[in-house]
Amino acid sequence: MNFLAHAYLSFGDADLLTGNIISDFVKGKAQYTYPEAIQHGIRLHRAIDTFTDAHDATKEAAHFFKTPYRLYSGAIVDVVYDHFLAADHGLFPNNTLLLFTHETYSMLDAHAAHLPPNFARVFAYMKAENWLWNYRTPEGLYRSLQGLARRATYISEGETAFRIFQQQYAALQACYHRFMPDVIAFTKQQIAARPR
Repeated sequence: MNFLAHAYLSFGDADLLTGNIISDFVKGKAQYTYPEAIQHGIRLHRAIDTFTDAHDATKEAAHFFKTPYRLYSGAIVDVVYDHFLAADHGLFPNNTLLLFTHETYSMLDAHAAHLPPNFARVFAYMKAENWLWNYRTPEGLYRSLQGLARRATYISEGETAFRIFQQQYAALQACYHRFMPDVIAFTKQQIAARPR
């Protein structure tokens, strides 16, 4: 899952959100330097990623991108899932996505002291350009795929991924709809089971 999904799957808990969003920017034992509640968010992010990668719908979606992108096919699916989540009127009815994005940025701003410097730089752009909101449009998804290609070591472009996304839109959306209820249920179980 990508930024929007991890934010959504924090269910409004600011500490979980902070850990969930920064997890990919926290390496090794550095996670133990954070308050326990944020550590839960870091671990939750990793559990969600493991669940996502193992899900049959995700494997099916990744298959569309496997030939041109190989190991990065899963990362592309994460971005594609964020597009479908942003456009999901069942989870974000009546334009509530925009309010959600502002609330997310506010919670992260309130936890600015806990944002690793490498994420803080990303967050400045995320907030200024409202990435979470822009996932909802094909143009926003295209920009996200281009950004992934810039950051990735072994891929050089995102145009092919975007073309596959357009060609396989219905199939990829079906994968998202099979996957999303399962990851929501899994995440709620993980949160309920955490030590208090």
